[in-house]
Amino acid sequence: MNRKIGEYGGKLPGPLVLAFGALHGNEPAGVEALGRAIQTLEEEAQRDPSFRFNGKLVAFIGNLQGFRSKMRFLEKDLNRIWNPEMVQCWLQQDKTNLHAEHREVVEIFEAVRSEIDRFPGTEIVFLDLHTTSADGGIFSIPTDETGSLALARELYVPVILRLQDSIEGPLLKFAAAGHFNTRPSKLSAVAFEAGQHNDPQSVHRSIVATISCLRAAGCIRPGVLHTEEEQMLRRFSTQFPPVVILRYVHHIGPDDAFRMRPGYLNFQQIKKGEHLADDARGPVLSPLDGMILMPLYQLKGSDGFFIVQ
Repeated sequence: MNRKIGEYGGKLPGPLVLAFGALHGNEPAGVEALGRAIQTLEEEAQRDPSFRFNGKLVAFIGNLQGFRSKMRFLEKDLNRIWNPEMVQCWLQQDKTNLHAEHREVVEIFEAVRSEIDRFPGTEIVFLDLHTTSADGGIFSIPTDETGSLALARELYVPVILRLQDSIEGPLLKFAAAGHFNTRPSKLSAVAFEAGQHNDPQSVHRSIVATISCLRAAGCIRPGVLHTEEEQMLRRFSTQFPPVVILRYVHHIGPDDAFRMRPGYLNFQQIKKGEHLADDARGPVLSPLDGMILMPLYQLKGSDGFFIVQ
């Protein structure tokens, strides 16, 4: 199994789009979606001789070891350890001496740096596809409130502001800060949450997000590759506010024995003082009114839930 899922384009000027699936190994929808998106582009080029693709798309599996094992991570959450100083430290070590996710970081860094160094353009887009353990988690997360926000809004799902800032060491924050680059570039980066891990529709939504990202980045023309799934996603998203702001994150540790109370869905309204979960210290109550996001219903994770308004 290769880390690179595939690539498309590279003959015409345009942006370099670097897309990731399964940065958490138990989230396979993004990997399948990226493979199918590349296949869709190939089929469209065969069907329509006038089809043009500007720039290049390269798709990767994130946590390759976790993906093989169908585990979120083996030792450390791969989307929480992109600390610039530590990455430089790991890059200077022999890979065979590195722990599981540290080796994943080095291999991803080398693969991404290689693509950027070989690419002649200066515009780079990062797309990170995810799923959640609870139902209804369909939204996008930009790394900033300028170019990345504009890109996120073109995915036609609710946008969550300031969530990247609340998380320690995500890949996209590292990328948006330019740590992969050896030359000045125009950067934008967005994460897309496609729904529940095992929902077949999560694959379709991830394909839509990938194509929409390519359209927004200028890789394909505005009128190309619209689908019924895209229209369904747009209709679904009208149920929720187009943009919300993160107000609270409930961080957890391995000794907390955190247990989310059953039945919570993404974007479900909650009240201040509501009994949301339990841990080793007793009941966990909501500190404010809002909507719950990504309630944790899996064994591994460092965040119990998020609250947005």
